[in-house]
Amino acid sequence: MFWTRLGSGIVLVIAAILVLYLGGSVTAACMCILSVIGIFELMRVYKLHNRLIGFIAYAATIIYYLLLYFDVNKALMPMILAYLLIILAVYVITYPKYNDRDIMSVFMSFFYVSVMLSYVYQLREIEYGGYFVILIFLCSWGNDTLAYCAGVTLGKHKMTPLLSPKKSVEGLIGGILGAGILGAVFGILFNNYVYAVENAPLLFGIVCMVGAIPAVIGDLAASAIKRNNDIKDYGKLIPGHGGVLDRFDSMIFTAPIIYYAVLFFVQG
Repeated sequence: MFWTRLGSGIVLVIAAILVLYLGGSVTAACMCILSVIGIFELMRVYKLHNRLIGFIAYAATIIYYLLLYFDVNKALMPMILAYLLIILAVYVITYPKYNDRDIMSVFMSFFYVSVMLSYVYQLREIEYGGYFVILIFLCSWGNDTLAYCAGVTLGKHKMTPLLSPKKSVEGLIGGILGAGILGAVFGILFNNYVYAVENAPLLFGIVCMVGAIPAVIGDLAASAIKRNNDIKDYGKLIPGHGGVLDRFDSMIFTAPIIYYAVLFFVQG
């Protein structure tokens, strides 16, 4: 299991570097595909993945990314409102085929996966986005790894014993501080090659520490959904890791926070 997980992790890192380096349509298409798969995994939990409102969610995701790619930002909110109206229309027209929880689940799934994960692409497309988007991975995956190390070596106080017994307060603090250190180190490298941001080590460290907190929430939220529905993993797409939501759960929460933190702390 360890070697399988390690091998898959290496492949994921290489694929992420390639996709984010190319940017543009490649990054948009990749994030769209990951979002559709993520929604499929979440819809399968609620047994809606092969039903009409599930297919509407897949279509809405594709349309959402097309609007982002072609920079039709003014149409994004009307599109989301139209999506809500359409699934509500299906709800009332086909009543009682679906219940209110089905509609809430399918709307939440679209927003939770597609909208929030799209910020990876949105961050990549701003000026110097190819560098800034690395902060998402430093914050989510770096925080996860360093929190594990701190928890194993120092952990004594359980953070959420009922939800995730292995996570500790010490691990939480270690992950946040570790993410900040990784961000600061990346800021030094950034200044050495780009010279575009004053005080990059300090600012990137702050951005990563700010983003590390929602990374933990994202991880725990995904775990809570699995526990509520008695499942171990969302899927088996990534050997040793599970599904898209198992691997990218923290990134889903981190991406929008890092995006706005960069706009506020760095570009602002």
